[in-house]
Amino acid sequence: MSTQPLHSPKTDITLGASELITEHQAGVWRYLRAIGCDQSLADDLTQETFFAVLRRPFTQVNANATSSYLRRVAYHLLVSYRRRQKKMTVTSELDQLDTQWLRWAGADTLSNELAERLAECIGRLTDRAQLSLKLRFTEGASRESIAKELGITEHGAKNLMQRAKSQLKLCLDEKLNRD
Repeated sequence: MSTQPLHSPKTDITLGASELITEHQAGVWRYLRAIGCDQSLADDLTQETFFAVLRRPFTQVNANATSSYLRRVAYHLLVSYRRRQKKMTVTSELDQLDTQWLRWAGADTLSNELAERLAECIGRLTDRAQLSLKLRFTEGASRESIAKELGITEHGAKNLMQRAKSQLKLCLDEKLNRD
C-alpha cells in the first residue's frame, strides 16, 4: 500500500468536475441572473458554461481567476444565445461589467457566505414577514396577492415588506461589520 499523498503540492490545483461545479455553480447562476437572464435561461446557461469548460482539461490557478473565467464563458454563451434569438441587449463592456460584479457580489465564496448570513437574518424575521418576502421574491407574487394571503391591505403588505427589507439590511450590515 502506497503512502503517497493524493495531491502533490503545487501552485496549480486541478479540480474535478464535481468540485468545480460545487464550488462555482451558484456564483455563475447569480451572475447570469444579474445580467438579465430569467431563471430558466440562467439554469440552462449555467449548465452550458460547465459543459463548455469541462470539454477540455481545466486547471484552477486560484478561485478568483476561475470565477472570472467562468463568468466570461457564461457571458459569451449568453451573447451567442441572444444573437440566435436576435435579442441583443447585453453590454459590450465586459471588463466594466466584471468590475461591477466583483464590487456587488465579491468572490463567489464570499457570495456563498453572504447567502448563509442572509438566511440567518431571514430567520430572525417574523413568520408573516418571511412569508411576504418568500411570496414576493421566490414566487413572484404581486402585492395584492400577498395582502390577500396575509389578510391585510395592499398598503400593509408594502409596509411589511419594506420593514422586513430594512431589518435584513441592518442585520447583514451588522454581520458584515463584525468580520
